[in-house]
Amino acid sequence: MAKYTKEEIMARTEELARMISQTDEVDYYKRAEQQINNNQKVNDRIAQIKKLQKQAVNLQHYGKIAAWKETEAKIDALQQEIDELPIVSEFKESQQEVNDMLQMVTRTISEKVEKNLLSSEEE
Repeated sequence: MAKYTKEEIMARTEELARMISQTDEVDYYKRAEQQINNNQKVNDRIAQIKKLQKQAVNLQHYGKIAAWKETEAKIDALQQEIDELPIVSEFKESQQEVNDMLQMVTRTISEKVEKNLLSSEEE
């Protein structure tokens, strides 16, 4: 069985990362992210949410619970409005696909290492 150095493994890891970053899934994710970043409606809602979040922190700090709850409800409504946009749901779907692929790679590596460890212990 071949032996590898940490440096060789890291080089292969970088190669794998490059390969993953050049998949259709990652390309679609990047395009979807760019569309969201360029979408004025999304940017406006995010700016509103940030402003309301600051207000909510202040209201909570000063014990104005009713106003805080009202502000939190406004934040939730804006977030739901963003989440319902087709561009955002497409982005989240592509994000999930990339995440699934990364988890599959991680799980496969883990399983192979564990299998090799177990088989080497049996020898």
